Amino acid sequence: MPPTSPPQPQGGPAHADIAIIGAGAAGLFAAIFAARHAPPGTRVVALDGAKKLGAKILIAGGGRCNVTHDVIHPEDYATSGSRNAIKKVLKSFSVAHTIDFFAQQGVELKVEDTGKLFPTTDRARTVLNALLTAAYDAGAQLLTDHRVLDIQSADAESHPESESPARTPRFNIQTSQGPITADHVVLSTGGLALPTTGSDGFGYQLARALGHSVTDTRPALVPLLLPANHWLTALKGIAVDTVLTLAGPTGKILHRQPGATLFTHFGISGPGPMDISRHLFADAPAPGNSAPGNRLTANLIPTHTTEQIDAALIEQATTQPHTTVLQVARRTLPERFAAALIDHEVHTEPDRPLAHLPKDIRRRLVTALTALPLPITTDRGYAHAEVTAGGVPLAQTQLSTMASRVCPGLHLAGEILDVDGRIGGYNFQWAWCTGRLAGLGAAAHLSSTPPSSP
Repeated sequence: MPPTSPPQPQGGPAHADIAIIGAGAAGLFAAIFAARHAPPGTRVVALDGAKKLGAKILIAGGGRCNVTHDVIHPEDYATSGSRNAIKKVLKSFSVAHTIDFFAQQGVELKVEDTGKLFPTTDRARTVLNALLTAAYDAGAQLLTDHRVLDIQSADAESHPESESPARTPRFNIQTSQGPITADHVVLSTGGLALPTTGSDGFGYQLARALGHSVTDTRPALVPLLLPANHWLTALKGIAVDTVLTLAGPTGKILHRQPGATLFTHFGISGPGPMDISRHLFADAPAPGNSAPGNRLTANLIPTHTTEQIDAALIEQATTQPHTTVLQVARRTLPERFAAALIDHEVHTEPDRPLAHLPKDIRRRLVTALTALPLPITTDRGYAHAEVTAGGVPLAQTQLSTMASRVCPGLHLAGEILDVDGRIGGYNFQWAWCTGRLAGLGAAAHLSSTPPSSP
């Protein structure tokens, strides 16, 4: 179904009661719920600079779209603000609600062993089509190739919520296709991650122009780089279950992250490294740089601690004296990985028996297996990041409606906010929650007054 244009009044710009800037996951949800719950005749328009909607949705989850996760907690998200605020937002629209919403749109979801939920079709297009259909059915107008260039807000004092916004629209929006006026705006432009999909961070500029502050932004859920020619880069294609540990300059544990680590030609990727990437660079002086003195290590035997492995090797030196160093490493690692580990970290012969292993070499083996140093130099940047860390602080919004506390008539949703989740559907759930609240909030403000005329 082609996008439609809002009514064009003679001699003036197009007008919308609710204009949604950015029609990604959060924006589409905002459009759906705003159009469903606004008074009859309300014009809800979603503006997007792309010629085709849903680029990020279509590539998410390897093209299958990881819609949500089976269990979600506030602790699965990072923010510079209050975690209790995240809890309130998540409570407004649960995983069960998400499953029910998509079921009503004819999309059945399945839970995989990892806890991730995908459509049973294993096609992201199924999810996107359901969202577009729901928006059209609700009466929202989706305008593609409408890049927002600027937005200006009228004097807030002349527009108290008790007044009808019909006489003077709050917002003047300049788009690549001409001006549009609006009484309420939902800002859901996303962040900077995956710029090939159209994410350029311009929404932060719009937010600042409307009175908001923006915390420092940086790539999150992003692969990590090791020094060029580091021995681990020769193990590309090998994935190992790990627990990654980030320690500060004093040795204090800052974060632990379980999950598979994929070794690549540039460094490390996979759920573990991508989840910890946000924490690795949280205190960095500049995006892409790790905080000075921080140290990242990997436990390659995540079911055991350093002390447990050391004690086990001491015992095996007596009970299984002919067991070799390579045999020990091969119990949990592929042979190619085990041999490289012994060569570059343990510095001993792979066929050396435990009975003849000096204390210092045994300790090097234990360290290599349970606290392997990962000297990360930087990350792969926004081009390879799945989400942006940082953004508009949640404290600047009213959590029940995602309404701005500094700009009347404005609501915010999705990645533009200073909240980012773990890999595995958490960021989509945040988009559904905030998009719905913003759409409902904008619609509620119109309920006591008749829709404005063009």
